[in-house]
Amino acid sequence: MNPHTQAALLIERLYLRNPQSVAAARQFTRDTLHGWGRPGRDGDVSLCVSELTTNALRYGVPRGRGYLLRLLAFDATVRVEVHDSGPGLSRMTERPPGNGLLLVDALADAWGVLPRAPGKVVWCEFR
Repeated sequence: MNPHTQAALLIERLYLRNPQSVAAARQFTRDTLHGWGRPGRDGDVSLCVSELTTNALRYGVPRGRGYLLRLLAFDATVRVEVHDSGPGLSRMTERPPGNGLLLVDALADAWGVLPRAPGKVVWCEFR
């Protein structure tokens, strides 16, 4: 292991399918970033968390289920993951009226979608 590589930090929280969970996820993200001593891009990260969790609620979380917000920090990168159990993969062209993924694409250094069983993980990274 490289002695200059910082150990990864990971924290996650499960949220129920509830509109108030978006604000709670945003606050959890800000608090976590400040606790980790990484407040530099907390506005961008929090906005992307808001967009990804809103998308999870609207399109990816079936009734009676929730979504998982996972925050990771390693080296000079913060990674956000939103896990849901809904069908389909998120794409910018999937729902033209929304701007959520356009914002994520503009603010994050990288983002993508990974399949999982069931559902998907939509992630973004900030360096």
